[in-house]
Amino acid sequence: MADAKPPGALGETLAEISNALVGLHKRYYGKGPVRAKTFLVDSTVLCLLEGGFTIVERTLIEIGRDQIVRELRHNFQLAMQDQYTEVVESRLGRRVVAYMSQVHTDPDIAVEVFMLEPAERGIVAEYAQEFPDDDGPIAA
Repeated sequence: MADAKPPGALGETLAEISNALVGLHKRYYGKGPVRAKTFLVDSTVLCLLEGGFTIVERTLIEIGRDQIVRELRHNFQLAMQDQYTEVVESRLGRRVVAYMSQVHTDPDIAVEVFMLEPAERGIVAEYAQEFPDDDGPIAA
């Protein structure tokens, strides 16, 4: 795996991941999502894909057979796991330790989730914020 890219290139790297995942969908389904966005939060990569069901899948969904579509997509996930994880690993320079995928039929949204090995073992990142010392309500 290549070294991780510097933070300034992160947005471009996430766009590359989106484009590559959409490309895999187009290549293997014959139709791909119409919109995609990828996020990196700590050691989690989340890609949201909108649109992309094939005509056959849409037909099954319309007659209430969406479970068949979910099962098909799940089996596809198992078959494509190596290709999907390679997309993320090659662009972020970090190993994927878990990959999960799920589809939602109305609206047509798919989510690809990749859990990454920590960037540096033994380092704990913290986020701290100070709050005023008053008796006012705490915002949710």
